[in-house]
Amino acid sequence: MTDAGRATPDWVGQYLGQLSTERRLSPHTTGAYRRDLHELALLAGGCDWAALGHGDIRRFSARLHAQGLSPRSIARKLSSWRGFFAWLSGQLPLAANPVAAVRAPKRPKSLPKALSVDDAVHLVSSAAHPLAQPEPAELCNRAMFELMYSSGLRVSELTGLDLVYAKGGPGQPGSLGWLDLDAREVLVTGKGNKMRTVPVGAHAIAALAAWLAVRPPARDGSGALFLSERATRISPRVLQLRLKAHARLVGTAVDVHPHVLRHSFASHLLQSSGDLRAVQDMLGHASISSTQVYTALDFQHLAAVYDKAHPRAKSK
Repeated sequence: MTDAGRATPDWVGQYLGQLSTERRLSPHTTGAYRRDLHELALLAGGCDWAALGHGDIRRFSARLHAQGLSPRSIARKLSSWRGFFAWLSGQLPLAANPVAAVRAPKRPKSLPKALSVDDAVHLVSSAAHPLAQPEPAELCNRAMFELMYSSGLRVSELTGLDLVYAKGGPGQPGSLGWLDLDAREVLVTGKGNKMRTVPVGAHAIAALAAWLAVRPPARDGSGALFLSERATRISPRVLQLRLKAHARLVGTAVDVHPHVLRHSFASHLLQSSGDLRAVQDMLGHASISSTQVYTALDFQHLAAVYDKAHPRAKSK
């Protein structure tokens, strides 16, 4: 084993230091790189870094797969290893990046979970306490859930909404999203800082009006549309917990998280309209392939109807 290529913490430590100081990655991310590279060193069994080739990396990937590691986790490790060897090529005379041509095992394509139309409507329209005067928090919940299902917003887009557009001050950004109640639409900033306008349905408009009638001033000085019980901008985690609690309270049979309402919005809109491009625009997908997954959900719905209704669908 040569001194230059020895798999010692020196090379790994230098690389991690570069990630931390020059690329300013968080301690959490740097720690993940450290664990991935430690596992690579164990799999290499003391072999020189410069001596590792594509065949070795493929063998390591296959071993991880045989141990039950998910394709997603293996892909992350390969990405960590690939970045390390790209950096190491500037320190050592490597023939090639041994991870460059290695791919993780294919992940099974899982369809997004969507509620039925009846279940989605029941979830967002049911009152937590139907016989009681709704509290402000419940009106806030109803408005959030109705808007999420009405417009297919991501949880970060919904919690980032302001009452109206606000121009940022010195060193502060302006509104990333806001409600235009008169135009019955929301403007949001999605992935890739792309802004889009999405219509808001009549039921969501009514729920928003009920919430705005009791919404207290924000204590944090923000113009946030939705507030926590402390009158500060509601966080995605609090929204997630509120939705889960509400789903249990109204008897929804499945585990519900905010993205389920986005999936339900897309699936139900596509079932009714068949307009894939319009659904893509409203979801803010950069690629039509991301939206096409909902055509499979639509086909599942049609297949279920066929199996249930057609007299020759199933053998006796």
